[in-house]
Amino acid sequence: MESWDEGGVRARIREMAALDPERAAFGADTHRYQLAPALPEAEVRAFEEGHGIELPAAYRSFVTKVGNGPAGPSYGLMPLTVPRPEAGDDWAVDDEWAEDRLPGRLAEPFPLTEPLPGRIGAPADELTRGTLMLAEEGCGMFIRLILNGQRAGEVWRMDPDWGGFVPASPGFRTWYTEWLQRP
Repeated sequence: MESWDEGGVRARIREMAALDPERAAFGADTHRYQLAPALPEAEVRAFEEGHGIELPAAYRSFVTKVGNGPAGPSYGLMPLTVPRPEAGDDWAVDDEWAEDRLPGRLAEPFPLTEPLPGRIGAPADELTRGTLMLAEEGCGMFIRLILNGQRAGEVWRMDPDWGGFVPASPGFRTWYTEWLQRP
């Protein structure tokens, strides 16, 4: 797996911030075009071991080389772990984020093998097992990284009211890079 160019990602985010000083782009007022420091390898390994998972390589590389959120698509990239106080970041995690990382939940099998378009009849919690919340789009819509099963590594969008639970990107690198390349 090719590693991320941390300097290139950070330079592009600075450029995006300069082009949007009013933070008018969707979510910019939340993530403020800022990246928390990357996580130490030992912290990511401990997270994986504690949850009984192996993070997809592109995402893992991002959090260990580039940053632990929040600059990113939608309202920003959710941190893998709660940001360290020395990051100087007031990024807050909510109940959804905390529930997402309950012990055993991430290691459970992802229940879908095919997209589920349209209104979702099942409780969202039943469908999101084996996935990691990457970003919130608002109104109960989330972007999730599939952690296991035949769809492992894919990024899916969940809109339980109207859009279903469907693929959004073939992987984390593509999903994040598309955001970086937006005008």
